Amino acid sequence: MLFDSYQLGAIQLANRSVMAPMTRNRASADNVPNALMAQYYEQRAMAGLIVTEGTSPSPNGVGYPRIPGLYNEEQVQGWRAVTEAVHGAGGKIFVQFMHTGRVSHQDNLPAGARVIGPSPEACPGEMVTDKAGKQSHTVPVEMTQADISAAVAEYANAAKLAIKAGFDGIELHAANGYLMEQFLNANVNQRTDGYGGSADKRNRFTLEVAQACVNAIGAERVGIRISPYGVFNGTGAFDGVEEQFLSLASKLSDLGLVYLHLVDHSAMGAPPVPADFKKKLRAAFARTFIAVGGMDAESAEKVLQAKEADLIAFGRPFISNPDLVARMKAGATVNAPDMATLYTPGKKGYTDYPAMAA
Repeated sequence: MLFDSYQLGAIQLANRSVMAPMTRNRASADNVPNALMAQYYEQRAMAGLIVTEGTSPSPNGVGYPRIPGLYNEEQVQGWRAVTEAVHGAGGKIFVQFMHTGRVSHQDNLPAGARVIGPSPEACPGEMVTDKAGKQSHTVPVEMTQADISAAVAEYANAAKLAIKAGFDGIELHAANGYLMEQFLNANVNQRTDGYGGSADKRNRFTLEVAQACVNAIGAERVGIRISPYGVFNGTGAFDGVEEQFLSLASKLSDLGLVYLHLVDHSAMGAPPVPADFKKKLRAAFARTFIAVGGMDAESAEKVLQAKEADLIAFGRPFISNPDLVARMKAGATVNAPDMATLYTPGKKGYTDYPAMAA
């Protein structure tokens, strides 16, 4: 099943493997995709679907050094070179929208941008900056209703720009402690207005963003990624987490989103997502369900055969194996990633991994 074609909304995927979104920090200093990124994604176009690295829909959401954005025309042109390369190689590609919210430092933002979040508490830990190395996260400005409305509009505008740039669709990043999950997570969201204090209110921002993007480009082009049991960036489980996310999944299904992408980072040390909860989430969402979490070809095939997911996402194996699908199909050995070059500039550890034929 892993190597069978699959109909995702209006597009047909060559196989059921997904290249998971992974930050690589190779964009220009002003957050514009470049020719090196086009080469990187083109090399991996045999994936059934590529989901790009986290891409900010707003100057406020850039957060990290050298991550791409999609909020101006120069970025549209940079991404168009990527999508044309991937499509030319027979692939399909969604862009992941990652507004970092409080997971940020002011030094990493463009002039005039602000670090914002649902509540005015800094994210624990430190943030890398090109200017001054590691620094504590900047304390975010608590978002007003006007800020929230503006952010929703930015997502919708970025969705339109994504289609203009040639993407097949978008993925909303509501996982790993970034802005959307900052609203979802009761350990982070301390609001007492219409966007916090109860499960329905914490879900509101994500649903408003999803609805705005559906209105902008159509539900068949909008997917979402969630991590209910994730612990990145000061999140973690909370009382009522399963009930809240089941309600969210049901409402996202009602909006017609094309897929739900569930993160299970237990392979990286996070608490596992309970198997029974996974089944309930899958039942609550009517369309494509993507599973991810430290799988190889054999374990992925078992998940697909058991109908526990429709597509399987692979992360780091795609970093070091541009021809991962061919390797899995042949039962060949896979290259291990060079961890020291995951986030460094340049082609080393990015576009120089050998293909199987080499």
